[in-house]
Amino acid sequence: MDSHLLALLQLGDSNFPSGAFSHSFGLETYVQEGSVHNKTTFFEWIRVYLEKQITYTDGLACRLAFDALNHNEMNEIWSLDQRLFVQNIPEETRQANRRIGERLIKMGIDLYAIPLLNVYLEKIRTKEAFGHPAIVFAMICYFLKIEKKQAILTYLYSSIGTLVQNGVRGIPLGQTDGQRILLEIHPYLLKAMKQIEMLDRDDFGAVTPGLEIAQMRHQRLHVRLFMS
Repeated sequence: MDSHLLALLQLGDSNFPSGAFSHSFGLETYVQEGSVHNKTTFFEWIRVYLEKQITYTDGLACRLAFDALNHNEMNEIWSLDQRLFVQNIPEETRQANRRIGERLIKMGIDLYAIPLLNVYLEKIRTKEAFGHPAIVFAMICYFLKIEKKQAILTYLYSSIGTLVQNGVRGIPLGQTDGQRILLEIHPYLLKAMKQIEMLDRDDFGAVTPGLEIAQMRHQRLHVRLFMS
């Protein structure tokens, strides 16, 4: 149990070198337009992003990947990889997930020597797969025998935590406000976890259009701090 906790703390650390700190996933568009400009408006954006996008994409994908691994259904894994890529309409966001996913694969290989990650990386290199952090995170946690619910919750928290740190830099906000947001988002993370447990495959990709439009518009901003 202690080894599982330590592994989750390392994987979920915002300092883990996945490259996620370079991406705002559309937040920067809202900041430049003035819609997100303080703690209150930033918290609202984080809440909507959690409830209306990541729950139905990364969160559900992480759960579905775990289920497929438990049943040794590898074709389902590769199908999920394809669906994550094609349903992600904003180009910058697609590429962000590819970069983060591939970096996470390489870190997983270096740290844990997981054979399945070598297969995944080879599929990316031969253009049979794209790579996505939610699937990679599930693979690593499955290999480390970490319980599914704890793994998904850690993934959600890590994703939100990185965005909070990016918001603190980009809005900007004080570090204390950032920590308050992380504390206040806890019940919403638990609620999202419960929802993910109840969703089925047909719910995958049900994303709020406004978030996707902001992610598309990001690449046309005149000045950008983040890559997406």
